[in-house]
Amino acid sequence: MSKPIFLIGESQKQYAIQLISEAPADHVVIIRQKTRSDIQNAKLHAMLTDLQRAETPISHHSIEDLKLIFLQALRAESRVLPTLDGKGMFPIGQRTSTLTKAQFAGLIELIYAYAAPFNVKWSEAQ
Repeated sequence: MSKPIFLIGESQKQYAIQLISEAPADHVVIIRQKTRSDIQNAKLHAMLTDLQRAETPISHHSIEDLKLIFLQALRAESRVLPTLDGKGMFPIGQRTSTLTKAQFAGLIELIYAYAAPFNVKWSEAQ
């Protein structure tokens, strides 16, 4: 059984402590920052669609490729692995679902900064 507990107050912390004390020895506890919200995700996809419609050097790329381009720009470190035939490389580990809310906000700000000189017309997230 997997049970997320959002530590937003003392009662949730006490509940988490209770679950931990009652859990069998072979269970795992993970504490991490909350990841991006559905609202942030919808905003990102609206922004990437707007970028595709605009006249920018990268507007010809797919939504997924645009997302990866900005993820690479956001992160200080990127890992790549060789292809099976050894003739190329590919990036790994770049996913927006692993970003914290603060990192995701940084991604959105990065896209705004990139698009500013191109006067991109922004639409609302659906």
